[in-house]
Amino acid sequence: MSATTVSTVNPADGQVISQYKIMDRQTITNTVKQSRTAFEEWKKLDISKRAEFMQNFAQDLRKNKAALARTATQEMGKPVKESLSEVEKCAWVMEYYGDNGPIFLNDEVVNTDARKSIITFQPLGVIGSIMPWNFPYWQALRFAAPSLIVGNTIVLKPASATMQCGIEIENSFKNIGLPDGVFKTLIGDSSIAETLIDSDINAVTFTGSVPVGAKVASRATSQWKKCVLELGGSDPFIVCKDADIEKAAAGAVKGRFINCGQSCIASKRFLVVQDVAQEFIEKFVQKVEKLVVGDPMQDNTDIGPLVNQAALKNIDALVKDAVSNGGEVLTGGGPVENNLGYFYKPTVLAKISPNMRVASEEVFGPVAPVSIVKDEMEALKIANDSEYGLGASIWTEDLDRAEELSRAVESGIVTINNVVASDPRVPFGGIKHSGFGRELSRYGMLEFVNIKSIRFYDQLTHHHHVE
Repeated sequence: MSATTVSTVNPADGQVISQYKIMDRQTITNTVKQSRTAFEEWKKLDISKRAEFMQNFAQDLRKNKAALARTATQEMGKPVKESLSEVEKCAWVMEYYGDNGPIFLNDEVVNTDARKSIITFQPLGVIGSIMPWNFPYWQALRFAAPSLIVGNTIVLKPASATMQCGIEIENSFKNIGLPDGVFKTLIGDSSIAETLIDSDINAVTFTGSVPVGAKVASRATSQWKKCVLELGGSDPFIVCKDADIEKAAAGAVKGRFINCGQSCIASKRFLVVQDVAQEFIEKFVQKVEKLVVGDPMQDNTDIGPLVNQAALKNIDALVKDAVSNGGEVLTGGGPVENNLGYFYKPTVLAKISPNMRVASEEVFGPVAPVSIVKDEMEALKIANDSEYGLGASIWTEDLDRAEELSRAVESGIVTINNVVASDPRVPFGGIKHSGFGRELSRYGMLEFVNIKSIRFYDQLTHHHHVE
């Protein structure tokens, strides 16, 4: 017998926040029907009107920013200053597509032997969106913004850990008078994901883990439904011998510890050329030890709790595994003592060897494994020797070298002298086990459209038979 309710828990103190009744199959089917009906009107609405909804939604987010941020912090534990910037970023992505969507969607004219040939971009229909808890607003809206502007409607299944965040997104759309059914949030746990995929939707977008992504993809594609998968990574952070070490060390802290290390594009494997390793490690550890771990509702907190008990146990096991295989803890290395919440000390590990779990698995928490390498070529070899291929960060003052390395790294995103961050203006996504398809920019918008070619010929009066 499957559960009928789902609870959210505050990871800062382990207390239950709310209980929600899981929607039954019929309710989900009806919600998708509603979305299907709404699609017929929404796609016909003038794009300038759809763009107006985007701008109004951005304003509503900004107006309720403080409350929305508190909800996210309470449900998944990120410091409230990070929750606020997440809501701000969501407002930006809505405005970006409100401003640029109409231009991106203009028909393209092509020269062919026909009198006129055009390529036009039309919405696919209802898109099912299965989203994680780590950026509960951003993950959902970075997909929703481009999809809505092209004329698709959306049914979101938020992560059960951040159920209220998912509900608040729908509430925000209600606040601005978005037509009913254009954006719907389902309430339930992972058991309802299959019901959503099997329902009358046209495509699926999924962000989450590799094993679940494989299941989502096979279920969707066996029903001829397009899908986009964003499945996390194990991003290399390469420090070359001519890097600005002070900047690189500061970047390493930001890249690894944002969102308590629970980000698919966090820097996860630190590969430092031996000439500068000692200086880098000293500065990195010093900066990590200054991070303030504590109540995520406080403005000065840098590191909140991990999302749940299981995440805490997993991180602890990864570190113990590294230590038992000869790894060295330079700072941190265990849970925060005498605490009800799921807090783990920001940790830096050295003496990493390939047989450790931290060397190959995606480390979703505040733990930074640092490997010392002979030179850039060895760094590149280790960087590419991974099942993942999402982002990569390279630190060097030699821009020719940077270009060479960035083209050779196997990933969807490379950033030189900064940490990897998603941005509405550039495509986002990975290769290998990090998934396929793109989000953001015009490329992300075109994932969920019918790219239709139309060719006009003059009517043929004479039939010339060409053998």
